[in-house]
Amino acid sequence: MSKNILIVDDDKEIVNLIEIYLTNEGYNSYKAYDGEEALQVIDKCNISLIILDIMMPKIDGLEVCNKVREKLNIPIIMLSAKNQDSDKIKGLLLGADDYMAKPFNPLELMVRVKAIFRRIYEFDKNSDELKDIDTIVIGPLKIKKSTHQVEANNKIIALTSTEFEILHILANNTGRVFSAEEIFQRVWKEKYYQSNNTVMTHMSKLREKLDAVLEGEKLIHTIWGVGYKIEKKTYI
Repeated sequence: MSKNILIVDDDKEIVNLIEIYLTNEGYNSYKAYDGEEALQVIDKCNISLIILDIMMPKIDGLEVCNKVREKLNIPIIMLSAKNQDSDKIKGLLLGADDYMAKPFNPLELMVRVKAIFRRIYEFDKNSDELKDIDTIVIGPLKIKKSTHQVEANNKIIALTSTEFEILHILANNTGRVFSAEEIFQRVWKEKYYQSNNTVMTHMSKLREKLDAVLEGEKLIHTIWGVGYKIEKKTYI
């Protein structure tokens, strides 16, 4: 079944250009030209991914991202003419899965769209290094790979697809320390640059969500100068 992708940008030429590339890749496109219209489309349609500009009239992309994350875990790729780390970090902290600065290469955007769908629906399917355990239990936390569901103390923890993948990598390999570079390469499937703080930003948001439900129990440990790890687990 073809996936539905919502393109949100007040520049109609950019929307039309992205639509052409998405159509060529076999995706169905929905269009919105401001944040208010985007939220209406999301409420009415079964959207699989959102390509979302930041600077828009009525409701900007950051607010749209925030409102979507209150209810849904739809993957979001943010677009912005701003190329400052602060804008990128703010978008990622609000729950965006990826970020591209304008002007961008439409072919690269298509690669990122495919990468997100691959991560969601075929997460580590062909990896020989990671174990194939569907349900992981660590104390009160239960992580179910097949449904991308995480819960603790009878509460569902709403994670983005990227946050889930980071958690699953650590939980499925307890005791092993993963560097930020290794996590980035496994999740984003791209080359890592030393100044890249994407993993740190997602890790901060992931920890915040876990801490809110785990009642002070520390799950992810930072090994300073090395990386991140989770201590132990049992299987079901």
